[in-house]
Order: sequence, then C-alpha cells, then structure tokens
Amino acid sequence: MNVAEFRSNLRAWLDENDLTPPPGDHSLDAHHAQHSRVLRALYDAGWMRWGWPESAGGLGGPMILRAIVGEEVVGRGLDEPGPYSMLEVLTPTMIDYASPELAAEMVPRLLSGSETWCQGFSEPGSGSDLASLTTRAEQRGDSWVVNGQKVWTSFAQYATRCVLLTRTGGPDTPNHAAITAFFVDIDTPGVTVRPLRTMHGVDEFCEVYFDDVVVPADRMLGNPGDGWQLAMDLLPYERSTCFWQRIAYLYSRFDALVGEVRQLGQAADSHLGDAYLALHTLRCRSRATQHRLADGQKLGPDTSIDKVLLASAEQQLYDTARDLMPGVIELDDTAWRTEFLYSRAATIYGGTAEVQRNIIARRLLDLGKE
Repeated sequence: MNVAEFRSNLRAWLDENDLTPPPGDHSLDAHHAQHSRVLRALYDAGWMRWGWPESAGGLGGPMILRAIVGEEVVGRGLDEPGPYSMLEVLTPTMIDYASPELAAEMVPRLLSGSETWCQGFSEPGSGSDLASLTTRAEQRGDSWVVNGQKVWTSFAQYATRCVLLTRTGGPDTPNHAAITAFFVDIDTPGVTVRPLRTMHGVDEFCEVYFDDVVVPADRMLGNPGDGWQLAMDLLPYERSTCFWQRIAYLYSRFDALVGEVRQLGQAADSHLGDAYLALHTLRCRSRATQHRLADGQKLGPDTSIDKVLLASAEQQLYDTARDLMPGVIELDDTAWRTEFLYSRAATIYGGTAEVQRNIIARRLLDLGKE
C-alpha cells in the first residue's frame, strides 16, 4: 500500500470514528482503559495489523505503516505514548524469539488491546549494567522455577504477561551467556506486583517479585543463553520505533505551549525557537531510523544517538515551558507540572545519557574505553 494513501485513509477513518478520551479522568486506570479501547477499535478496523507479519496475525506491508499509525494516534492525544510504545518493544521480540505457534496465539492479543504485557529487565542492583542481573531460573523437570526481583517495570499492574530476563548459567558461565528469557503469566502463583509512586505523582513503575514461580519450558523465548541477544535486539526498538510516537506527543505539547504563551500575552522568544529546533533535529534523525527499519536494516548501537537526542529535546521543551510560564510548574497542579517532573527521567529511562554517550564513543566512534 502506498504510504501517503495509507496515512490519508487512516486520518479519514480517525476523523469519522471518535476515539477521544472521556473527559475529566486523568488517572492511570483511565489511561489504561483508553489504551485498550483505542487498540481494539484500530485492530477491528485492520489498522493495527498493518506492518506486522501475517504469520503473527498481521496484514503484512512495510514496517513504516506501524509508525504512521502510532504517530497519528498519539499525536491526536487518543493514547499515551508510554503504553503505546510497549507494542513496538515487545511485539517484535515475541515474533523473533517465541515459537511460531506461541507468537501466532499471543501477538493478536497484544495488538488488539485484549492484553497488555510488561518488560522485566531492570533490577535494584542492575539497571544500566543489565548483564549483572541476579533473578535466577532453575530447571526442574519440564519447568523452570524463577526467584528474584525486578524494578521500574512499567505498567506491570495492568499486565497479563511479562517478558522476563533471568540468570540460568552456572558460576563459571560468562555473564552474557548465562541470561535466558521467558514469557511469564503475571497471575502465576508466586508473582507479586507492587506499584511505585514517583515524584510526578503517577504509579506507572512497579516492583515485581518472583518467589518460586513455575514457568513451563515452552515459555522460554529462544534457547538457554539467548536472553542477552534478545535484550540487544529489543533495546534498539525501544530507542527507535517507539520514539516516533513520543516525538508526535512532544510536538503536540509544543503546539500547546505556543498557545498558552500567546494567551499569557508573551512574545515568542528564542527559547521557543531552540525547543523547536531540538524537536525537529530529533524528528529528522528518527525519520531516518524508521526508513532504515522499513528497508530491513538491522538496528544497533546507532540508536543511542536517537536516545540522546530524545532526552535532550524532551528536557529542553519542558525547561522552556517552565521559563515562559513563570510559576506554573512550581505552583499549579496541571499536566505541565506532571510532565516537567517526568521529563527529568528522560536522561535515565531506556538507558542513561552517560551510558548512551559511552556506546556512541566506543562502538560508533571507536574512541576506546578512556
């Protein structure tokens, strides 16, 4: 399908089918309900299936069609970028690493909003140093028994299943070769989810505990020891396709900022221009990444550039909002306050800015470890 025609048809459909969030309720529960509602409508109409392989319930077509759907949906404020982005992180992982039968069964549930999943990677002692994780899975007959703890697990309180990284190798196994991934049902006995309330007032992140959790062997993603490669394949998606939706959201917030500044009677100054330039630079870089994906290229450490640009653009946008609307961030209980506080984490989530710059220096510029 022609990309321009696809976008035009999608826009017409969205204009005709009102998926605007119900007014008044801005809670995380309401966002989750809206997320499921939007996905179900898009899936039933076929839009959510484009760009995904037919073997997993999709309709085929180039991957860039998925980026267009996400851009339109999030840019219009129909869904939040956080929950929507999980589609682009976890669905490719299931397709690439699960058995074809499991992928064909599970992927439609995620794309249709029937289920949400979470990503069990970070731990209290291993965030950026993912290879040091300690959650362990031990084989017992035809099953594996998991014990450990994960943290910063987004939307785990709503998740039906979790893509989980564990340690399975012995003491002499190198860190990377000792990591194995599983697809775990959250309602399995022994799984406990505890939401964490952050400074921006939202309990999006969770701790997840695994106490003698029995996981069937056929829920392993790939083979024993494939977990590190799965993570390396997943993270570029986390820093590429899902960014396209967040960029659309940030542009919508920029437009809102311009409108509020005008209402305050302030003249647009260089701060707005700098924020727009940062967003435009990010979008140009991300556009190139989307087209590389669409061309079938494998993403790698180069997506660290996208991550650094996103973090700096997001923080610059909300710094500009604070500067041009004096007192609003500090005193008023508005979305600007919540989003400003959340933007402070932009240089942490998805890999810290320091780690991303090290990756760029060492793996792209070959500058060595010093």
